[in-house]
Parts: sequence; C-alpha cells; structure tokens
Amino acid sequence: MNKATVKDVEIKGKRVIVRVDFNVPLDDKGNITDDTRIKAALPTIKHLMENNAKIILMSHLGRPKGEVVDKMRLTPVAKALSALVGKEVKMLPDCIGEAVDKEISVLKEGDAVLLEN
Repeated sequence: MNKATVKDVEIKGKRVIVRVDFNVPLDDKGNITDDTRIKAALPTIKHLMENNAKIILMSHLGRPKGEVVDKMRLTPVAKALSALVGKEVKMLPDCIGEAVDKEISVLKEGDAVLLEN
C-alpha cells in the first residue's frame, strides 16, 4: 500500500498546516547553531510554495511550559527559514487569537507564516 504525500493532493489556494520540527539549538545570543532540522523541512515547504498553497507552519522551541519565554521564541527560526527559501516567512506573535486569524485570512498563495511557540 502506498502512502499519500503532500504531492498527491491539490493544494493550490488551500491553507495547509504543517507541523515541523524546528526545535533547533541556540547559543547564548539566540543564534541557531545547527539548522539541520530547518533544512530537512525545505523540500515540503518549497513544494507548497511552488504550488501556491497558503502555508501555516507550527513548531516549538524548547519547553516553555505554557509561559512566554523570550529565549524560546521562534523569531531566529523565521529569519533563517526566510533566508533559506528566499522570501519572507512571517513570524506571528502567537498561535491563537484574533491577530493570528487576521494574518492567516490575508495570506497569499505561495506565502508562509510561522506560528509562535
């Protein structure tokens, strides 16, 4: 039995939520020291972009235990991912709420956002 992949479905214009593993190591200054996990997700993200999906990326960084911990924000990941895909991946301020809903509602085909930790 063959397993269906994202390449087997019509995604043009559709919102696609992707759970990615961007739990990357950071140094004391908040710089990513190993981007292997980000690079591993690139084929899927690029495929979605090239096929005009509206991409919503979800991940975590560290274990904030429901608290807002500045050193565990995904901002460095969004910056690194933007550089790797050659276009902005917008970092959203949260993973729920009106601000997130608004940003997702105006997301253009081929663009991506990253939800906060």
